[in-house]
Amino acid sequence: MAPSHSAPSLIADVGGTNVRFALVYNSLLLDEMPPENVASLTCADYPDLASAMRAYLAQTAPPAPPSRAAIAIASPVTGDRVELTNNGWSFSIAALQAEFSLTSLSVLNDFTALALAVPGLGENDVLKIGGGAPARQCPIAVIGPGTGLGVSGLIPSDDNWIVLATEGGHATLAASDARERAVVAELARRFGHVSFERAVSGPGLVNLHDALAAIDGAPGNSPTPDQVTQAALNGSDAICVEALGIFCALLGTAAGNLALTLGARGGVYVGGGIAPRLGDALPASKFRARFEDKGRFRPYMEAIPTYVITRENSALFGLARLLRGNAG
Repeated sequence: MAPSHSAPSLIADVGGTNVRFALVYNSLLLDEMPPENVASLTCADYPDLASAMRAYLAQTAPPAPPSRAAIAIASPVTGDRVELTNNGWSFSIAALQAEFSLTSLSVLNDFTALALAVPGLGENDVLKIGGGAPARQCPIAVIGPGTGLGVSGLIPSDDNWIVLATEGGHATLAASDARERAVVAELARRFGHVSFERAVSGPGLVNLHDALAAIDGAPGNSPTPDQVTQAALNGSDAICVEALGIFCALLGTAAGNLALTLGARGGVYVGGGIAPRLGDALPASKFRARFEDKGRFRPYMEAIPTYVITRENSALFGLARLLRGNAG
């Protein structure tokens, strides 16, 4: 039961499809204490974020209105006006803070929030895929496919971390073999610029399926990302199997590029909504081989560990760490 004498802090992770809320009741609680009253609402059921916030607070009925809030969104944050890329919501940070009478409101990119969680993750919160031990006091990379492709990083600074908010998912996709080049050509015909997000995301998985179907002369109805994933994992559809294989390989390429760019000898962490659900398929794929395939820098890459973040609601965990003042 929440302590009645303490006004909670509200944390929210706003994705393209769902928004997850939780309440944090005491800024002095240990990191290991999970946020209370976690709930997931469907974005399409609400006209805007404020409506979803009101619905969540009505459901949970905290003993006092939230005094502070921290919100992670799947979009860049460059000023007071926030436009959510993947679900159509928009809001003013100042107006939202005033509407809920908050003493403070932090709004940050969702992968910035995920990056804030990484220093607090334990060995039971991740699945290691290759590499050696993480180098201490070295940059850490965070990448993950979901509704989009999130990219972030952590740079050590004394006893804390500087979090990089980036839009690296929109970097130009690089193909590594003839089949991938054919897929990129098909995606370029449809979209013009082909970013990694066009292939390494939930919608990207469907794009890969449809591109392969078009190349092979087997067009049909576009499946959902979940349908592609399930058909690939159970081996019931050859195009889905190949699409997921290319997806994992390109994720490895993108993760390797990020590791080189940041000098991420502290490790590369893969989050998002897709990778943790792939089970053994990601370790068995070309993900790690493609990650290491950097020519003369192969020995450098072989030493860098890669991890899949398996802890649920990791972005909320990062927001809780932010509010508790121990995100480093």
